[in-house]
Amino acid sequence: MTVGTPRQAMLAACVATSETRVMKTREPSYLKHHFLIAMPHMADPNFAHSLIYLVDHNEQGAMGLVINQPNGLNLADVLEQLRPGRPVAEHCRHLQIMTGGPVQTERGFVLHPAGQTFQATLDLGELALSTSQDILFAIADQSGPDRYLIALGYAGWGPGQLESELADNAWLSCPVDQAIIFDLPCEQRLHAAARHLGVDLALLARQAGHA
Repeated sequence: MTVGTPRQAMLAACVATSETRVMKTREPSYLKHHFLIAMPHMADPNFAHSLIYLVDHNEQGAMGLVINQPNGLNLADVLEQLRPGRPVAEHCRHLQIMTGGPVQTERGFVLHPAGQTFQATLDLGELALSTSQDILFAIADQSGPDRYLIALGYAGWGPGQLESELADNAWLSCPVDQAIIFDLPCEQRLHAAARHLGVDLALLARQAGHA
């Protein structure tokens, strides 16, 4: 995990540069602090069956974290790399790390409720995003936030790219529910977000399969 930078530099580093696509809507509706719910026909293997929290979305692009795809690591694995030779608390071995997205997969992000700040913490309103190592040490020492999600990597879109994908029905969107992020097992989060819209993803998948 890298030590963070001020707000503008952090967002500039996180929003991936990519080819600009033609926007299909005249007045885009920006979806910061929303969920993106992958449609069952999502073809990109990086995002199939994914639920994404959008950290930022504006005319320059978008940045988000996949919050329901474990990468097989736990916090103990990360701490053993950051503080070799130091004992790791047992509870850290049960704290899953998510695959936050395909960009900068070595970079760490911790999403948590606003209020507690660390060396590099970006205020998102109700939530905050910390990118410095001290939050991991605080979680390990049980002095950090009570609720959190740890991810490596992020998802990024260039100007107009996400709007184009939304127009192509690759994603559904809905306002964030913190309980889905912090209180549900990761395998339940995608369908729980869809239920907020009254959508049954399993039914959509079956309908697509018979189209």
